[in-house]
Amino acid sequence: MKKIIIGLLTLALLQGCSSKVKNTNETVKKYPAFNVQNMDTTIKPGDDFFTYTNGTWLKNNPIPADKKSRSSFDELFEKNRHDIREIIMEAAAAKDIHAGSNTEKIGTFYNSGMDSVSIDQLGITPLKMFFDKIESIHNISDVQSVGAFFQTYQINSFFAVFSNQDSKNSTSVIAQCFQAGIGLHERDYYFNTDESTKKIREKYLIHLTKMFELLKDEPKVAGKNAETVMKMETQLAKGSFTNVENQDPQKTYNKLTIDGLDKLAPEINWHSYFKQIGYPGLAEVNIYQPSFIIELSNMMKTVSVEDWKTFMRWQLINETAAYLGKDFVDQNFDFYNRTLSGQEKMEPRWKLVLDVTSNSLGESIGQLYVNKYFPPIAKQKMTDLIMNLKKSLKERIVNLSWMGPQTKQEALAKLEKMGVKVGYPDKWRDYSGLSVSPQSYVLNVLNSQAFEFRYSMDKVGKPVDPNEWGMTPQTVNAYYNPNKNEIVFPAGILQPPFFNLDADDAVNYGAIGMVIGHEMTHGFDNQGRQFDKDGNLRDWWTKEDSKSFEDHAAMLVDQYNHYEVLDSAFVNGKLTLGENIADLGGATISYNAYRLSLEGKEAPKRIDGFTNFQRFFLSYAQIWRSNMRDAELRKRVKTDEHSPAKIRINGVVYNMPEFYAAFPVIKQGDKLFRTPEQRPVFW
Repeated sequence: MKKIIIGLLTLALLQGCSSKVKNTNETVKKYPAFNVQNMDTTIKPGDDFFTYTNGTWLKNNPIPADKKSRSSFDELFEKNRHDIREIIMEAAAAKDIHAGSNTEKIGTFYNSGMDSVSIDQLGITPLKMFFDKIESIHNISDVQSVGAFFQTYQINSFFAVFSNQDSKNSTSVIAQCFQAGIGLHERDYYFNTDESTKKIREKYLIHLTKMFELLKDEPKVAGKNAETVMKMETQLAKGSFTNVENQDPQKTYNKLTIDGLDKLAPEINWHSYFKQIGYPGLAEVNIYQPSFIIELSNMMKTVSVEDWKTFMRWQLINETAAYLGKDFVDQNFDFYNRTLSGQEKMEPRWKLVLDVTSNSLGESIGQLYVNKYFPPIAKQKMTDLIMNLKKSLKERIVNLSWMGPQTKQEALAKLEKMGVKVGYPDKWRDYSGLSVSPQSYVLNVLNSQAFEFRYSMDKVGKPVDPNEWGMTPQTVNAYYNPNKNEIVFPAGILQPPFFNLDADDAVNYGAIGMVIGHEMTHGFDNQGRQFDKDGNLRDWWTKEDSKSFEDHAAMLVDQYNHYEVLDSAFVNGKLTLGENIADLGGATISYNAYRLSLEGKEAPKRIDGFTNFQRFFLSYAQIWRSNMRDAELRKRVKTDEHSPAKIRINGVVYNMPEFYAAFPVIKQGDKLFRTPEQRPVFW
């Protein structure tokens, strides 16, 4: 499902509220602000700043067999897992607790996932109701009815339905419809002709066959069913938008009435569909990808009912395989983790079940997480930093040479109104409507998904909740929401190496300061700049200023297009443009904020032989250190809007004049030196 937030990464976890803080300053002090032993000073800083900063760490931290990568984010993610485990284990072991309480639900959910013996014994029996629905299909009307039933459990056989603010009327919440139905996640997997992609398609067909065999289909039947699914998914992929197209807020804004939907896709009974998902009164829906809906409608005429039944069986089992018995879990891992990402070994079961529990009962665990691990002082210090970054961005906008006064006035108004959320929500979600049972792990997952579907769709037609969060507090991430014009920093990321209460200011500005600036800049990147201060999709730029922006953007696209991360695997400059702008803007704004904070003060002394401004850049490079498997890296180049870690550093610093001032040893002739004419300027 499309999240209408622009995030720092693609990870997710949770966090929460106030007292009983376990992670005291004494704990934090054990984490060095910056460790020079991680550097490789045999590398010239002008040749490869990422490796200069992190080279020894990269050599000393190979990727574990059960991981796709090893990075600063991965390390903090693992730390949070252990913190959350304490919370969940206490809930799982609790006795004499109130029936229906959050504590009971957390413990019951987790225990149901850890009972692998019962899960293996039950097999696919818990899904009997869903398979029976498929078997009851006799015509295309039945196909759509079952698709609607699946939709209520967020099994998105055709498309995902959810709610979000109307991008051209941000005070209104409307239903949204986003393409789905393909198992390879990105349309180009179905059409690219390079050898690595062709091999993935071949292995995907084998995976499909094996999954149908696990459903007790005869081998020949399983093979035929796999080919049917592959053919249908390829048809759906043909109508799908590319990742770059999905980033275009104008192209993905197509608000239609139900009558308009009937004209767009007449072979889908929209009135019946929305009635069966429980929302018969929907008056309008935003269709992100009209071409996909048209293709789907055509397939309702051309694809046989039997093929649709096969397709629905695959959709059901693909959605639930990770929560079933060992055979399904292993086969699901073999393709989606080992084949696509190169991960050699599955993680321990407790970690997988913990992640699902944490996501399913997000804020209930987040509230406990915050009480136990998040110091109130961190929230205040973070808030102060954000205010400093806002001042810095304001100064940068005022002094931009390429932007005229009319556009500057609008940009400053947007910055002034930009909302800020730190740590955890002021009001916690109510989970009383979520049913959790010790009988079936997979049904607990599906019931959670049904709970989330209703939670989302019940917002349609109601006032926008300004206090709602798009991530749980324990999430190791941050985001910008263009519809609300707000930046959000969950407590999970407010820990070393991103935020260190005892670090020197240069290190914090280079790390969490850059993260803050990154999210602020998303409000003014190639996507965010199309939304105004109120979160509405409105062009507030003069033609001249818009052209200047696009000229700088074209320079950045061209720069990143030339980064080859593996043999014949290049960064997609258009796909990653928004994140690359946010990285460059974030580092620039944070550096400027740090410079402003020093005015009237004595210059900080060198630490470990480095000046404060050098430590700013070293800290920035430190937070993106990462080793990644080739298969995972190749996958991300196709699918991820973020550039690979090394490029997130080297692609930014060599565009910043402040970097050359901090490291005067870097001269023209060094491998990555960029002349002033080659350096785009945004914010």
